Amino acid sequence: MTGKQKKMVCRLAASAVFLIAGAAAEGRWSLAWILFIISYLAAGYDIPLKAVRNIVKGQVFDENFLMTVATFGAIAVGALEEAVAVMLFYQLGELFNDYAVGKSRQSIAALMDINPEYANLLRDGKEEQVDPYEVEVDDVILIKPGEKVPLDGVVTEGSSSLDTKALTGEAMPVDVQKGDAIVSGSINLTGTLQVRVTKLFDDSTVAKILELVENASSRKAKAENFITRFARVYTPIVVGLALILAIIPPLFAGNWGVWIYRACSFLVVSCPCALVISVPLSFFGGLGAASRQGILLKGSNYLEAAASLNTVVFDKTGTLTTGKFQVTETDPAEGVSREELLEAAALGECHSNHPIAVSVREAYGRPVDLALVGETKETAGKGVCAAVLENGAQKHIYIGNQKLMEEQGIGGLKEPSPVGTTLYVAREQEYLGRLVISDTIRQDTKEAVARLRGMGVKRMVMLTGDREETGKAVAAQIGLDEAYGGLLPADKVTKVEDLLKEKEAGTTLGFVGDGINDAPVLSRADIGIAMGGIGSDAAVEAADMVIMTDEPSKIGDAIAIARKTVGIVKQNIVFAIGVKVLVLILTALGYATMWAAVFGDVGVSVLAILNAMRALRYQKS
Repeated sequence: MTGKQKKMVCRLAASAVFLIAGAAAEGRWSLAWILFIISYLAAGYDIPLKAVRNIVKGQVFDENFLMTVATFGAIAVGALEEAVAVMLFYQLGELFNDYAVGKSRQSIAALMDINPEYANLLRDGKEEQVDPYEVEVDDVILIKPGEKVPLDGVVTEGSSSLDTKALTGEAMPVDVQKGDAIVSGSINLTGTLQVRVTKLFDDSTVAKILELVENASSRKAKAENFITRFARVYTPIVVGLALILAIIPPLFAGNWGVWIYRACSFLVVSCPCALVISVPLSFFGGLGAASRQGILLKGSNYLEAAASLNTVVFDKTGTLTTGKFQVTETDPAEGVSREELLEAAALGECHSNHPIAVSVREAYGRPVDLALVGETKETAGKGVCAAVLENGAQKHIYIGNQKLMEEQGIGGLKEPSPVGTTLYVAREQEYLGRLVISDTIRQDTKEAVARLRGMGVKRMVMLTGDREETGKAVAAQIGLDEAYGGLLPADKVTKVEDLLKEKEAGTTLGFVGDGINDAPVLSRADIGIAMGGIGSDAAVEAADMVIMTDEPSKIGDAIAIARKTVGIVKQNIVFAIGVKVLVLILTALGYATMWAAVFGDVGVSVLAILNAMRALRYQKS
C-alpha cells in the first residue's frame, strides 16, 4: 500500500469514528451536528476543492461535481448523516479503485524493472561502468552474475544461465555459451559473460518492449472510447434531470425538502464511476495478464480485436517452422549404407557455409578430413562437384539437383520430395542416394493450430515465398486449410486484402510473421502478430502484438485472455447501467433512499472493480 493510500485509510477511519459518535449523540446532544461535519471533512474535504478547480478549468460535469452538489444538498435539507455516509463510502470506493489499479500495474511494473541502469564496458582491457546509451555496436561488455543484460549481443567468452521470465513469461532459465545471441532485459544468473554488442540501446529488445508498454494505454478499445463519450453526454443529462426533480414537482405538490432530498439521491446514484473506472481497468488487467504470458500488445484496441479473431494467416519460415534446416530423410540406393551416403555428401559440402551444406555436415555428425578433399567446383542452380581421395584414387562426388545428375548421365533417381530440398548424391557414375533437407516444424505448431481450431477460428491460411508444393505439404502436415506459395511481399499483401474481403462481418483477421518481408502485410492485417524473439526489428515495429517466446501456441492464449477481458467489460456495462437505471427510477418515485443511492454508486463500483480484476488472472486450460 502506498503512502497516499495509507493516509486515506487514516482519514476514512477517523471519519467513520466521528460518524458513529455523531449517530450515538444525535438526539442527546444539540451540537451532534459538529461531529457529522468533522466526519464529512475528514472523509471528503478535497472533493469540493477538486470540483471547484475543475469548474475553473471548464470541466464541470464530473464525479467530484456530482458528489459535492449531492452532499451539500443533503446537508441543506437536514440529511446530515446520509451526506456524510455518501462521502465516506464514495472515498472508500475510490481507495479500493486505487488499490485495484496498483495491483493490475504490477505485471507491467515487472516489465519496467528490466530497464538496465548501467553496462560494464571493456576498454583497453579495463572495465568501466557506463550508461547503456554510451555503448556502441561491436563494443565488448562484461555481464556479471545477478546483473541485467543491458544490450543485445553475442557471447564471445564464458557460459551462463539467463532468467528471461520478464521477457518471455517462461520460468525455466536459458543456457548460453560462446557464439549464442542474447537479448537485453534478461538477468544473468550464474557465470560471467563477455558480450559483443550488436545493437544500440535505442534499438535493443528492452528499449522496444518498454516503448510498447508505455504507449499501450494510449490506444483505447472501442468499449473504452464508448464509455468516455457516454460519460460526457450522460452526466449533464442526469444533472438536468435532478434539477427538474428538485424544482418541478414541488411547484405542484409542495414538500421542497422531500424533492430536493430525492434529487440529491438521484445525483449520487447517477455518478458513472462504475463504468468509467471498471472498463479501462478490465483492459489494463487483460494487458497485464497477456504480458505475464510473454505476449505484448500495443493497445487495448488490439486486445479487443483479438477477441473476435476468426481468420489467421501464417508465414511459414521462422513462424510455423524454426528457420533451421535439417536432413529429414536419407534414402540410400540399393547396396549403399546410410553412413556411406552421408559421408560422401559431407565430403562434397565440406567447404560450403550454405545452410543446406551445414545441415548435411551436422547429419553426418563427425569431423570431415579436409585433406581428402581436393578441388571443389560449384555450378549455380545445380550443385557441387568435389574431387575426393578414396583408397588412394581420386574420384568425383556430385551433389545437387536433377539437372546436375542428368548432365553427368546418372540415372535411377527418385522423384524430388515435395516437403523440402532434395539433394542427389553420386560418386563418378554411381548413384548413391538422396537426402531431403527441410525446415523443421516448430514443436508447438500442431498444438497451436489444433487449439485455434477448438477456439472457433474458422480459417487458417499459409502464405510463403517457398515453393507452393512445399507450402502445401507443410500446411497439410500441421492441419491448415489453405496454402499459397511462391509469394513476394507485395503478393502477400494482395492475398491478405482478398482474405479481408472474404471474412465474416464483425470478425478480425490476424497475420503472423517474423521477417522484414512480412512487415507490409503485418501492417495491413487487422492484427499483426510478430515473433519477438527471432523476429526482425521491422516485423516487431509493424506488428500490433508481439510474442516474445516465438511460440505460435501463444496466439491461443492471447485470444483466450482477450475474450475473457471483453466478456468482463460487457458484464460490467450491463450490470452497472441496469442497476443504476433501476435505482434512479425508484429514487425519483420515492421508493429508494440515499442509502440505496450509495449502493447504486459505490456498491456497484466496488462490484464492477472486483469483476474487472478477474482479467488479471489467467490460467491456460
